[in-house]
Amino acid sequence: MRKLKALRQMVNHQVISYKALNIVLAFGIIVVGFTASMFGQVSLTFSQVIGGLFGQETTAINIIVQELRLPRILLGGICGAVLGYAGALLQGLLRNPLADPGVIGVSASASLGAVVAIYFGLSVYSPFAVPIAAIMFALLATVVLAVIASRDTSILTLILAGVGISSIAAAGISLVMNFAPQPMTLQEMILWMMGSLENRGFNDLYLSLPFVLVGLVLVLGVGNSLNALGLGEETAQSLGVNLKRLRLRIVGGVAFSVGAMVAVAGAIGFVGLVVPHFARTMVGHEPKRVLVPSGLMGAILIMIADILTRLPFGQGQLRLGVVMGIIGAPMFLYVVLKTRSEMR
Repeated sequence: MRKLKALRQMVNHQVISYKALNIVLAFGIIVVGFTASMFGQVSLTFSQVIGGLFGQETTAINIIVQELRLPRILLGGICGAVLGYAGALLQGLLRNPLADPGVIGVSASASLGAVVAIYFGLSVYSPFAVPIAAIMFALLATVVLAVIASRDTSILTLILAGVGISSIAAAGISLVMNFAPQPMTLQEMILWMMGSLENRGFNDLYLSLPFVLVGLVLVLGVGNSLNALGLGEETAQSLGVNLKRLRLRIVGGVAFSVGAMVAVAGAIGFVGLVVPHFARTMVGHEPKRVLVPSGLMGAILIMIADILTRLPFGQGQLRLGVVMGIIGAPMFLYVVLKTRSEMR
């Protein structure tokens, strides 16, 4: 009876047409993207942005639009889409609306790689030393998770492994920060961990994009399996779902893509946690249908948050991770309270 009730809820609870929602969200990304291109230390008009995109404005405006703001907007959109999509995947896999990409420990591992690179001053030799180190540590965590997922089919084991990796990485970060050779190094570590898209260019996009594409390829076609898993592991297995392979694909895909985004944008929380919940309120609880709207909503959320970081705020500048904390924490509290009320 409970499984039948869950199935009816997944299929029937839909506020808006799935296709219409995705079209509206895609249009929203374009609108927010153009809006973001107008904000910054130098404010631009809509016509200047259009002219700058096609190289028809002054040299200064062309450089601002094409080389400074365009890659930042694209990277922010991809980052948000990855985090939102990854959150929806993990919530479907773990069947827990409070799961997010941080639960598997890849984000913390990437952060550890970054602070290690900063500690040893590797950025002096290459501006990509920090993101490359972050990606390498994320891949290391991915290998560990892949080995565990291939040997054990228990979801609890996977969650505990992620918690363990996160704890080890957090301890490593604290240790490195504790032995920071000078205050400037410590400040650089802290600022990086707050997350930011400032001064990001096409080279950062090119560095992260291959890993994101690998992650996307790994999770292509898992939607139907997630739908079956939503009815229980035994039911999913009876429908022909290979649970071990499914976990391996999702964990690997999320690890590759999220690790790459953390490597270039720093630690950004709450996106993968709260965005899938709002997608469910519009398209229902079917895991497959939540994936794409979650990615689109995540892109919009990060792009809007990045706009807020460009606005003057006192004598300092807001970091993207801080803005997401301010926006995401109340959303998270709302999700917790709503989830609790639904379980009664």
